Amino acid sequence: MKNNIILIGFMGVGKGTIARAFASEYGVYNIDTDDLIESKENRKISKIFEKYGEQYFRALEQETANWLEKCVKGTLVSCGGGFYKVKNLNKIGEVVLLDAPFDWIYNRLKNSPNAEAKLAKRPLFQDIKKAKALYKERKKEYKKVADFIIDVEKSSDKKILKELAKIAKLK
Repeated sequence: MKNNIILIGFMGVGKGTIARAFASEYGVYNIDTDDLIESKENRKISKIFEKYGEQYFRALEQETANWLEKCVKGTLVSCGGGFYKVKNLNKIGEVVLLDAPFDWIYNRLKNSPNAEAKLAKRPLFQDIKKAKALYKERKKEYKKVADFIIDVEKSSDKKILKELAKIAKLK
């Protein structure tokens, strides 16, 4: 894989899950922007929000984007839900939106084996009404920055991986 593939989409849509499966299937590296930030800060995202607020976190995302643009090639990058706002997103790689309706995403999280942990690690998902409003606002913005859109609601993981492989020019 020559260029980076950048997975964006609403929190809980499955970016990390798909990225790990893709990396395993195609033998490429996969990194997660939230994991990079947690590692750099030596604390969980929820604690960063709690202690320093969202503005501080967004600055960390931009710092991470700058590093990705300069230093990372041939990698699948799964991004936090708000990462699409970084100024240089399209310079990092091909941007792929994993798209699904809000209720599908919420049910995916709620019905997962470790649902409580999955919901707890997403600070902006704590108030469902606010999360739904945020989803509505971001959905249009995601589509504006995406080079490709994959509807994950109606696709199996296997089909999603094949679509990503085409985008990455692996098949």
